[in-house]
Amino acid sequence: MLAAGAAFSMDGRGRFLDNIFIERPWRSLKYEAVYLHELRDGLDAERIIGSWFDFYNEVRPHSSLGGRTPGDAYRNGAGAV
Repeated sequence: MLAAGAAFSMDGRGRFLDNIFIERPWRSLKYEAVYLHELRDGLDAERIIGSWFDFYNEVRPHSSLGGRTPGDAYRNGAGAV
């Protein structure tokens, strides 16, 4: 690995904070949408996943945003909790 010019991560193994902001939405997507529907093709996947992200960003309140949606926080400023 080192001979190929690759470097080890400096954060250390198992640092959950590095990926938590990405991992959590994907986990929610899988359990709340993907596993509950039969995705027969790409069109099904696009429709179901797209509607879930619309719900996640515009309808579902987030406790970390003071009960606001991510869309609202984005449009009106994340600091205005």
